[in-house]
Amino acid sequence: MDIINKMSGPGRYLIGEEEKQEILDVLDTGHLFRFGGESDPQYKHKVVSFEDELKAHLGSEHCLALTGGSVGLLTSLAALGIGPGDDVIVPGYTFVASISAIIWARAVPILAEIDESLTIDPDDIEKKITDRTKAIMPVHMLGNPCDMDRIMSIARKHNLHVVEDCAQALGASYRGRKVGTIGDMGAYSLNHMKVISAGDGGAITTNDYDLYHRAFGVHDQGHLPSRYGEEIGKRGIIGLNLRMNELTGAVALAQVRKLDYILSTLRRNKKLLKDMISDIPGIGFRRINDEEECATLLTIMFDDKKIADKFASKIGSGNMYDSGWHVYNHMEQILNKKMPTNVGCPFECKEHGKDVEYAPHMLPQTDDILSRSVSISIGVVDKGLGSAFGINLLSDEAEIEAVAATIRKAMQEL
Repeated sequence: MDIINKMSGPGRYLIGEEEKQEILDVLDTGHLFRFGGESDPQYKHKVVSFEDELKAHLGSEHCLALTGGSVGLLTSLAALGIGPGDDVIVPGYTFVASISAIIWARAVPILAEIDESLTIDPDDIEKKITDRTKAIMPVHMLGNPCDMDRIMSIARKHNLHVVEDCAQALGASYRGRKVGTIGDMGAYSLNHMKVISAGDGGAITTNDYDLYHRAFGVHDQGHLPSRYGEEIGKRGIIGLNLRMNELTGAVALAQVRKLDYILSTLRRNKKLLKDMISDIPGIGFRRINDEEECATLLTIMFDDKKIADKFASKIGSGNMYDSGWHVYNHMEQILNKKMPTNVGCPFECKEHGKDVEYAPHMLPQTDDILSRSVSISIGVVDKGLGSAFGINLLSDEAEIEAVAATIRKAMQEL
């Protein structure tokens, strides 16, 4: 089934009365700012409630809502003190925001290979570590958790921070722990292509109060953590305004209450489709590091690029290598180090920054894996992500069977 004209993440399919009522609850009072008096009946504390419910769901000590997942990464890096003179290892297959957040922190991204899980390859992380390395940014790409046991072992061995990019993996688990709660900090996205959606917005989590304290100041002009009213006292750091407002918080609150249903539905539907096509000769699948992944996509892997291209053409899609700003080869602004001319650039203001070069095809393992991989939508329908064909959250068994039949027919014709 071609659902390219319905591009969205699974949460968007469930936007309805619950979101409407939460928004109206805020609009009825006109109090749209995230802070207010605890005893003020006009203040509905939607952002605070979202933070509380999300951290309970994830099992995290602290949660902070922000304007987006990208600033969640930037805020996390700032809270950890990562900046000029520091390198951060990040996969070459990720949305561009992972890499640009590192650059805007004035650190230098060091691109690493992925493995057949389509997440960062721990073996290549080890190869990329130098005395300038300060952090690893594993990206739980397409809802699949990274190999966090190995990554955390490497981080401990070399005394490195870990910032988990969970933008595409809200609710996924790795060996009994939710992604974003394993490293020092985790960042999530709530835009319209993600597991749950508030149109835009994001959140970060940490189990370290000091990191939460600093992150709060970064996101709120240096204020100390304050849930109600105005903080009185000295501000410890210079911050920004990255606060989520109550309308966004209202939608996010309604959506997080649907997260369990979304994930269970995606996992059931992915298993149904995968079981229907697993017997087809020539089909393989990407490695899943934990079955409690988000199950937003089903990625098929072929032996070579030619077969993948022919298959993708028959279903009206493309291979993963061609998926836009998720592949380092297509990030021309990164390859050419295009920072604004009036902003201090980490590649120009530090000696070692000038030595770091980016070039097409600098990650041959990543190029090979992506060029022979094709993703089928289970819940994220996104041409830019390479999932223009498949099913969505609301697909019934008949639709799943129809997609399976199309895949079988395409394989028979190869």
